[in-house]
Amino acid sequence: MTNVYFYLLDTFADWECGYILSELASKRFFKKEAPQINLSTVSLSQEPIHSMGGLTIIPDCLVSDIEISKDSVLILPGANSWALPEHASIIDTASNLLTAGGLVCAICGATTALAAAGILDTRKHTSNGTGFLEMMVPRYKGTACYIAEPSVCDANLITAGSTAGLLWAKQILEKLDVFSPSTLLAWYNYFNTGKAEHFFAIMQSTQQ
Repeated sequence: MTNVYFYLLDTFADWECGYILSELASKRFFKKEAPQINLSTVSLSQEPIHSMGGLTIIPDCLVSDIEISKDSVLILPGANSWALPEHASIIDTASNLLTAGGLVCAICGATTALAAAGILDTRKHTSNGTGFLEMMVPRYKGTACYIAEPSVCDANLITAGSTAGLLWAKQILEKLDVFSPSTLLAWYNYFNTGKAEHFFAIMQSTQQ
């Protein structure tokens, strides 16, 4: 079983993670032989968390409950509050997960927290555009590893800019191996273009 942990912090950008969370929670397009996925929300406490979009969510578990394993996945959303020192524990957990072979997925503001911890110094990554991390994180030393692409997958680290939630979700789903290749391609094409032909391709691929 793969444990997927979605980190909650106040002001998190709920729309950036909509694509990946909806598919992992609903499993509506999973292939028949997909590995079992357990999705949990995790935070520093079980007090309600308020998203940037006005949603209120009560976390399922605590950061200390995260299993450090190659079978664990940590999803870090963008937020305006990543600079707060209280989030150091989840960044330490992210580092430990990477070392253990687990998958860490960070988008938008979450990449600044990884950069501040030195996690991006030696790994290929992206963020909200060239120069963004240098501006936001003075001690950032990963410029040579920065890839000017919307979303970048480097082994067990997937990073993305704020406008790349769809591609980021596609790369995460591919890593998790829960969609067939044909379903994943049709799914991405449908939400990327809105063309009905790709929706019908999703339906056809999931019935095979």
